[in-house]
Amino acid sequence: MPPQKLYAGAKLREIRQRLTLTQKAFAAKLGVSLPYLNQMENNNRPVSTTVLLALAGEFGFDVTELGQGDSERLVTDMREALADLVITEVPPLADLRLAASNAPGLARAFLELHRAYRQTHERLASLDEALGREGAKLEPSPWEDVRDFFHYCDNYIDAVDRAAEHFATLSEGETDIRSAAIRRLARIGVTVAVEPTAPLRKFDAAQGRLVLSSLVSSETRTFQLLVQVALLRQDPLLEATLDLARFQTDTARSIAKLGLANYFAGAAMMPYMRFLTSAQDMRHDLELLANRFGASIEQVAHRLSTLQRPGTKGIPFFFVRVDPAGTITKRHSATRLQFARFGGACPLWNVHQAFETPGHFLRQLAETPDGMRYISLARDVSKQPGHYGAPVRRYAIALGCEVAHAGALVYADGLDLKGTYQPIGISCRICERRDCHQRSVPPLGRSLRIPAQERGVLPYIVE
Repeated sequence: MPPQKLYAGAKLREIRQRLTLTQKAFAAKLGVSLPYLNQMENNNRPVSTTVLLALAGEFGFDVTELGQGDSERLVTDMREALADLVITEVPPLADLRLAASNAPGLARAFLELHRAYRQTHERLASLDEALGREGAKLEPSPWEDVRDFFHYCDNYIDAVDRAAEHFATLSEGETDIRSAAIRRLARIGVTVAVEPTAPLRKFDAAQGRLVLSSLVSSETRTFQLLVQVALLRQDPLLEATLDLARFQTDTARSIAKLGLANYFAGAAMMPYMRFLTSAQDMRHDLELLANRFGASIEQVAHRLSTLQRPGTKGIPFFFVRVDPAGTITKRHSATRLQFARFGGACPLWNVHQAFETPGHFLRQLAETPDGMRYISLARDVSKQPGHYGAPVRRYAIALGCEVAHAGALVYADGLDLKGTYQPIGISCRICERRDCHQRSVPPLGRSLRIPAQERGVLPYIVE
């Protein structure tokens, strides 16, 4: 097969603007003509080998980043949004890809409009109540604001990640990250106690006392300890990152700050380079990594999906957590596989079966409608209450990557990678498979035939 041409106009334009160079100056440094650069930035011509070499040699740019970015995410999100809107003629997939690559700002604006439309639509049932309150208005969901922030940052926040890695460097007298955190909090007058309390973490600023619950696992206690470290010792960094994000509401900013503190905690427990090296040496064995870093399996799986530091990236993983109803409560993908913004995951995915086999890893070879093949690992991660009578919180996680990376995963051993792959999708509304026996609603943009004299698995036939 001939090599695939690389169209990365938006990314190329972003690099030039980041360097504060005019097109003429940038073209000169890349060794190409001004018209040629203009054509590349507008995706009229592919990025040439000469430009790739110049980007690496002149600017030290990781050229693998040109082939990545938000395009696939934007295309998936726009398709899902179009499935939710009253539109008589849905644009073809090729047009959506063109918009995502050539005009990503316009694509994001469209998604903002869809989000506003959906929120308004969902609140129509309570409109009377809203109108009855003085000054009532419909506001964007802060949770969705924060989710999209991490989604389009590739779930990697460089400044916070590096600060956590630096914090995890142990000094003399510090045996592990937990003892280091307690010692460093003591320097600013904060004492740490472990008590059988209901809150996982409670900080009394007046007394300078942090109480962690003894009813949860040691991994959770360490994580919550480091969250408080981030809130107390890394506040300027967190606030500066939030300033750049420009959230629309104070509530979204508060949620995002806690999210950044959680990010710091995970990155401090599993420092980037040490964790990356260990993951490669252990062939991404989640249990071995959990034991080495004193983390839970869920924490390890989530951390693996964030190893996207430019120049030292890990395997591009997807990570998702679902509840028993199939609702996605955490999601991230550094692969081409994207998740539905609303609703649950494909019912054919093995993550749903994990609830039936607690304590066991499930392996699955899956193929999406675009022909991409993945190896997916699923396991339940139910959270025990710690005392009699408290409810068990049940979740399952899935971690996976493209099958091309299977050799680096211990979980691929013994699988027939040339065998049968389970067909899965993203959301029924945008899944192109016509013969799926688990389909819940017809696919977007397809005509239907309703046969009166016969009935198959579905009550309609997708044309």
